[in-house]
Amino acid sequence: MRETDYAQLGAEAVRLCQELIRIPSVNHGGGKGDELAAAEYVAEYLKGCGLDPTFYRAAPTRVSVVARIKGRDSSRPGLVLHGHLDTVPADAKDWTMDPWSGEIKDGEIWGRGAVDMKDMDAMILAIAKDWHVRGYVPERDVVLAFFADEEAGGTYGVNWIVKNHPEAFTGCSEAVSEVGGFSATLSNGKRLYLVETSEKGMYWMELSAEGTAGHGSMVNKENAVTALAQAVSRIGSHQWPIRITQTLRVFLTTVAKTLGKEFDEKNPGPIVAELGSMARMIGATTQNTANPTMLEAGYKENVIPQHARAVVDGRFLPGYEEEFLTTIRELAGSEITVKPIIHDVALELPFTGELVDAMCAAIKDCDPEGIPVPYVMSGGTDNKGLSKLGIAGYGFSPLKLPPELDFMALFHGINERVPVSAIHFGVEALDRFLQRA
Repeated sequence: MRETDYAQLGAEAVRLCQELIRIPSVNHGGGKGDELAAAEYVAEYLKGCGLDPTFYRAAPTRVSVVARIKGRDSSRPGLVLHGHLDTVPADAKDWTMDPWSGEIKDGEIWGRGAVDMKDMDAMILAIAKDWHVRGYVPERDVVLAFFADEEAGGTYGVNWIVKNHPEAFTGCSEAVSEVGGFSATLSNGKRLYLVETSEKGMYWMELSAEGTAGHGSMVNKENAVTALAQAVSRIGSHQWPIRITQTLRVFLTTVAKTLGKEFDEKNPGPIVAELGSMARMIGATTQNTANPTMLEAGYKENVIPQHARAVVDGRFLPGYEEEFLTTIRELAGSEITVKPIIHDVALELPFTGELVDAMCAAIKDCDPEGIPVPYVMSGGTDNKGLSKLGIAGYGFSPLKLPPELDFMALFHGINERVPVSAIHFGVEALDRFLQRA
């Protein structure tokens, strides 16, 4: 069996990333999305890898794809290697490059989904093809899953499959997916590689107020808009207390040690600030958060509406869900109805064990000076859905990034792009990890 040509593997992953970006698979939320064409592309590619992919169709255009690579010892617990096919929307007029072009400019692949997460999808597919061509068989079963609807909580994706077809993941105990294994360069030049071992829980909520409709020129003490606006203001401006979870403690302690500084749990700000552009995301993991994102009321300038509605994106840390929910109820007040839109778990896993050791070793293989470290993700992944089957999920989609790149700003932002060199690094690190996992 020949050795992997990592230059060739990287080139194939780059090509696949470009082609996947060129297939719009936009998720508008509220059940409105279309992953069908992307799912068909992935399924055809997997067939070319000697696999037998299965479509899981939660709705006519909401399609996920799953295929199983049989290992040498299928009695061992299997590994789920997963990505999502959907992206958030993009408005081309706001972008420097066409968000569906997949073009390479200045050594970077541009387009919606470049980092979230068609780069990882491409790396998974490229490795599957390489294994097939080389005749490589992993030590245990590896289930490849490409989910729909991750960007709206997984209702039509992972959660639908877990509820209706849990047999797709029979025998699997661990999972690996997005937003982990990427580098962050500190001010002293040291490179950390952030492995996602924890993520905040989700509580997307609808706030609604009922009042008395009336003429806009008259005094109205039961104005639904006023009541709702006051509640939204209280929630949006609330200062949540600092809460240091075990994962965050390890992460910030490592950052401080690497910089030769001290970490004060009561005042994590100075160490968080050392992370540069990464500080926004890491800062959000020092506390629960609740951000108003939508407001809706009224239908005419001089009519006081009877109903008013708002949406708030709430995220809670592992171990602090009840504190979060209690605070939200208090801030909303008795006049406001709070109803969950998406309510999903927070996750936290130890940074120990054979799977973590394999991740760390793969990073060291590709960057001997790299420092693997666990971190808490402020958002969420499809690992939440798999956790309902008892599958322990990590984030490991490795990328070696230029120090000046504001990586976190690319997620859901304009001008999303990923360095070609990062994909070459990532697909090699991911392959080396999988051959140890």
